[in-house]
Amino acid sequence: MILNAIVLELTHKKIGYICVPYKHDNFSVSVKDYWTLSKNFSSIYFVTATFSDDIKPYFPSSTNHYLLGKFNDDADIIKNHKKFMNDSPSFVFSINDELFERNIKQMQRFVSIYYVEFNDQEAISDISNVIVKKDRIQQAGFAHLSVFCENKPKFTFPYSDRIIILEVADDRSPQSICKYCEKTRQDISRKGVVMNNLVSFSLLEKLK
Repeated sequence: MILNAIVLELTHKKIGYICVPYKHDNFSVSVKDYWTLSKNFSSIYFVTATFSDDIKPYFPSSTNHYLLGKFNDDADIIKNHKKFMNDSPSFVFSINDELFERNIKQMQRFVSIYYVEFNDQEAISDISNVIVKKDRIQQAGFAHLSVFCENKPKFTFPYSDRIIILEVADDRSPQSICKYCEKTRQDISRKGVVMNNLVSFSLLEKLK
C-alpha cells in the first residue's frame, strides 16, 4: 500500500503557471533561456500584471511585467525554485482540479486569477456551473499558490489553497476581456459566493 501511494504521488503531475518578474536584467534573461530549453514548459509569455489592491499588502514588491510560463509538472518547478528567486516574489499556481478545457478559435490573450474566502463543496459547484457557460473561457481550474522570494513577506497570504484560474481566448482588447472576466465574477457573486480578484495577466507576446 505504501509503495502504491508513493508511485501514485510520483506519477500525479500537476500542470499550472509560474510567473517571474521581468526586469530586463541577467536574471530575467537566464530564466527565459532556461524555460525555453525545458521540456516542462508548453508555452511562455511576456505579460503585464494587474494586481488587486486587496492583496498588495501581502506582496508589496510585486511589479508590472512578468514572464509567465505554463508548465506540465509542478514537482520540477518546486525542486528548482531557487532558479526563479530574486528580491521580488515569483508566483507558482499548481492546478489541483481542472474543471474543463475546450478548443476555441481565438488565441489565448488573458489569464485571470481569483481566490475565494470559503471553499465548500456548494461554492465549488456554483463556481463551476457559471464558468462552464462562458464560451470565451478555454480552460479553468482550482489551484494552490506557492510564493518564492528572497525577502520573506511580512504577511502570509491566507487563501493560497483557494485559487481559481481562468484562461480566456478572445480577440478583443485587454480592457474588454477584463470586463468579461469581471462580469463572470459578478455572476458568481450573485450565487452567494464571494470570489475576489488576485491578479490578471495580459499576454503581450508569446515566446514559446
